[in-house]
Amino acid sequence: MKYRTLGRTGIKVSPYCLGAMMFGALGNSDHDDAARIIHKALDAGINFIDTADAYSRGESEEVVGKALKGRRDNVVLATKAHLPMGDDPNQRGNSRRWLVRALEDSLRRLGTDHVDLYQIHRPAPDTDIEETLSALTDLVRAGKVRAIGTSTFPASDIVEAQWVAERRGLQRFRTEQPPYSILDRGIEREVLPVCERYGMGTMVYSPLAKGLLTGRYRKGRPADTHRAGFGLKHLSDERRLDVVEQLIPLAEEAGMPLAHLAIAFAISHPGVTAAIIGPRTMDHLDDLLAGAGTVLTDDLLDRIDAIVPPGTDIGMRDGTYNPPAVEQPHLRRRLPDDRGVA
Repeated sequence: MKYRTLGRTGIKVSPYCLGAMMFGALGNSDHDDAARIIHKALDAGINFIDTADAYSRGESEEVVGKALKGRRDNVVLATKAHLPMGDDPNQRGNSRRWLVRALEDSLRRLGTDHVDLYQIHRPAPDTDIEETLSALTDLVRAGKVRAIGTSTFPASDIVEAQWVAERRGLQRFRTEQPPYSILDRGIEREVLPVCERYGMGTMVYSPLAKGLLTGRYRKGRPADTHRAGFGLKHLSDERRLDVVEQLIPLAEEAGMPLAHLAIAFAISHPGVTAAIIGPRTMDHLDDLLAGAGTVLTDDLLDRIDAIVPPGTDIGMRDGTYNPPAVEQPHLRRRLPDDRGVA
């Protein structure tokens, strides 16, 4: 397997990053089986693993920690913090108070004294970015973190964080983890160019559009899958399914499964360092590894562009981060007395 440099960190990582979200109660609760999946991925040359404290409330980290015993030094290990880890309102977010505690908890579950990449899972508009960067800087200087990154940050937030880090002499974010697939290309407009400008590595998640690009979800046909049981609305979005119906014959004509086409597309972008694959079973991993040698031609990429124009998001995607200005009506509506012209 070829390796790429993670931004300007000097760290070499595989273009496939093993995502551990499906290890634990959310997906595969058999810890021994999950460990076998992790070991097979490592034996195949994958040296990059991504998890988060919130995945099955820490169980994913525990699974990864047990699987890496004796192999930790050969793995670039990434985890994340921000999402709720309890009912206490302070057991979440991007404050110093929480991030220091969250990292200690993650290190304990992972059975290690440091992580190679510590990421902020989501933005926190109620927290000064200097507060977050200051805490992360101290964790890096303490030797508990090698590099820091973000996930699903808007381009404007990434730029602000870079400027604050420079002005205050703080560690700067070295990576970003955004969603990216043939159906979700919006980050091509600003996020990926901004990351390239600042020398940030990107590890994109959901290259299979949360399962839609596996070919198992077809228009007018019910899907009997593990993911379908979660009631995800995007799996039945007609606009997205219409595109899937156009991509399936394209992949067949190219002589490859749709999933291989989709992941090869994601890692073809010069701004993408690695695509996160999240197998739940050994069969899933075997299928994904079988596509590791897939390379898309310019003609095939042009035909994908004709179906989904660059920079375009198709339909609705569950789990998308929306800033407060979009989520909260009072931030996008003037008071009634102030809405008129005269």
